[in-house]
Amino acid sequence: MKLTKKSHSCVRLEKDGRTLVLDPGGLTEQDAAIGAEAILVTHEHPDHFDEGRLRAAMEADPAAEIWTLASVAEQISAAFPGRVHTVGHGDTFTAAGFDIQVHGELHAVIHPDIPRITNVGYLVDGGKVFHPGDALTVPDHPVETLMLPVQAPWSKISEVIDYVREVKPQRAYDIHDALLTDLARPIYDRQIGALGGSEHLRLTPGDSAEV
Repeated sequence: MKLTKKSHSCVRLEKDGRTLVLDPGGLTEQDAAIGAEAILVTHEHPDHFDEGRLRAAMEADPAAEIWTLASVAEQISAAFPGRVHTVGHGDTFTAAGFDIQVHGELHAVIHPDIPRITNVGYLVDGGKVFHPGDALTVPDHPVETLMLPVQAPWSKISEVIDYVREVKPQRAYDIHDALLTDLARPIYDRQIGALGGSEHLRLTPGDSAEV
C-alpha cells in the first residue's frame, strides 16, 4: 500500500491501482481528492471537511463515493444521490478495494465550554493504517501505521505521547500538523520519538511511503 501525505490531516492511499483519500479539508491542497475512487471524512470541522474539494472529486469521477458520519453526509448527500454513505462506530465496509472499520464517536474535548461534535476514525485493511480524525481513539485491533494528530488546539504533547504508547503501532506518521512551525518540529520529533515507544516518522506533504 502506498501512503502519500497531503497537507494537514489529509492522507492518500493507493493499492492495486485504486485510490482512497481521507480528510481532504480546507488546509490541504485544492486537488487533494481528485482521482480518488473513495473519500472518507472523519468529521465536520473545515480543516477536515471542505465541500468544494469533495465536489471537485465527485464531479471529476462520476463513480467516486464518500463515506462519512451523519453531520457531514447531510451537508453534501443531496448533491450526489446514492453516492454518500453514512457510517458510525462499529460499521464495516469496503471502499476502493480497501476494507474499512469505523472506530470512535466523539471529537476530543477542545474546552469544556465548547460542545463536543461527532468524530469517527477509520481502520484500513485490518490495521495497516489507522486515521483517528480529531480524537485519541484506541481501536480494539493492532495497528501497524498510526496517523498521529501531532499538534492541535485540543491536545498537549504528553497526551500525544501517551496515545502512541496506548495504541502501540509499529510506526506513527504525523498528521494534523499545519499549525506546527518548522522551528518546533524537532521538539516534537525528539520527545515523541524518545518517549512514545514506536517509530516516529514525518512526511513532507507530497511525499510517500510504502506501508
